[in-house]
Amino acid sequence: MKKTLLFAAATAALHGGVLAQTPAPSVVSIYGIVDLALRHTTNDGATAATRGDSQSQVTAGMSQSRLGLNISEDLGGGLRALGNLEHRFNADEGTQAATDFWRQSWVGLQGGFGRITVGRQYNVLFDVFTSTYASFRYSPYIEAFKPEIGFSLGSRNSNMVKYLVESGPWRAAVQASVSEGAATGGKSSGGYVRYASGGFAAGGAYLALRDGAARKSEVVTLGGSYSSGPWSTSLGLTRNKFESGFNPLIIASLLSNGGTNGTFALGNVEHRDMLSVGAGYQLTPQLNLGAHYWHARQTGRNIAGDGKADFYAVVADYAFSKRTDVYLEIDRTRFRDSLTFANGATSRVGTMVGVRHRF
Repeated sequence: MKKTLLFAAATAALHGGVLAQTPAPSVVSIYGIVDLALRHTTNDGATAATRGDSQSQVTAGMSQSRLGLNISEDLGGGLRALGNLEHRFNADEGTQAATDFWRQSWVGLQGGFGRITVGRQYNVLFDVFTSTYASFRYSPYIEAFKPEIGFSLGSRNSNMVKYLVESGPWRAAVQASVSEGAATGGKSSGGYVRYASGGFAAGGAYLALRDGAARKSEVVTLGGSYSSGPWSTSLGLTRNKFESGFNPLIIASLLSNGGTNGTFALGNVEHRDMLSVGAGYQLTPQLNLGAHYWHARQTGRNIAGDGKADFYAVVADYAFSKRTDVYLEIDRTRFRDSLTFANGATSRVGTMVGVRHRF
């Protein structure tokens, strides 16, 4: 055995230049999350007649359950091929969570020039938010209650080309996508810049999205975060602006978040602003506490579209290991002026307890 090892070492030494240039085999890794929770919601229901408290098992408490493949191949000379396929599912029923089977499906190349990826992938708004001033330290946002995600224009775009480059603490990316003649549009363009050093991070992004009639929606976001020891804080500002006549069905699909944002999802909107601020504290190595507040203000095409909303959430997360945790979450929504939920309610409280496993 020792002779074999010595021979292998000698061969490697004699042919080091050749072996160093031999590309490594491609690597495919499977990853995923299974997250299930029990949720109690007040003032729930689709209409005023059915309004009341509800209890349900939700498949997306802190995170959406998912199954994905990461693909990587060393092509030699510092060049690497990358790819990702990610499916979202309802763990409580075993059904598909969205109409698109693959929530992400992209391929790309990475090297000294940066990284370029092509396909359906996260947009620049989602990238800068989740990496720089996410709402919670241990989970970027609460899947079952996520008012901030309504400002990311759907979080993903299809038919996208994205280019990313990094230099020291700086990272920047640009994206562009085409609609391919779809009636709902989908053409986009934008970019972000991010700086991170030590416990401090700050960034900003811009994205424009056009509907099938080439009318435009624009988003600008800025924010930052700071972590020191057990403490973490984050602050973000975002504005959505919609050109007159922008397809209201697309607005609803982009902003609704399953009803979290109430009639913010309707078409009578000229622009919306949101302030997001939160803090977290690592009480013990296993127990993390977090609290977040969002204030949203909408300006409509007329006074009927004006309104304000306040969103609150607190979370206690206990980690049994690096992969398995349990959580308790409480959230509250309060609307003012002309804003209501679809059933006419102006406030709602949700309570959720769940378990999540990452692999």
